[in-house]
Amino acid sequence: MKKGTTLFLKLAVILIGIPVLALGIWGVFDLIKNPVNPEYAHILYPIVIGIYVSAIPFYMALYQALRILGYIDKNEAFSEVSIKALSRIKKDAIVISIVYVLMVPFIFLLAQIEDAPGLILFGMVPIFASIVIAVFAAVLQRLLQQAIDIKSENDLTV
Repeated sequence: MKKGTTLFLKLAVILIGIPVLALGIWGVFDLIKNPVNPEYAHILYPIVIGIYVSAIPFYMALYQALRILGYIDKNEAFSEVSIKALSRIKKDAIVISIVYVLMVPFIFLLAQIEDAPGLILFGMVPIFASIVIAVFAAVLQRLLQQAIDIKSENDLTV
């Protein structure tokens, strides 16, 4: 397979990581330095810590996605290393979901203070997105395992 066929997907993965990095560097630091209302800055700190903690598995999952695209370029997509990478993506998505579930009480407190019930929905989006990614990775992992099993049976038949 040509190496350029997955170039677009690799570029998309990198472009997904750049805004998260920019938000982590400038946006969140600015929020810590200048909270909108200093009276409830103590509620913002656990949320900011959760955002930074969730960035670690996010970038680990992006790295695994780049590895899978590299395996596709090398014609090694149907291998055990791809299954392990999908398993790691699934675990990272679950960790992100758990971190945001732990942040929901603080988001709820912030929404009550600000009288902004829609803020809770913004806290729920990463949870559901991570769950969807984890389920999708699990399905792909199982399909890939079945394809590898069928391929190995066919190799043994011939």
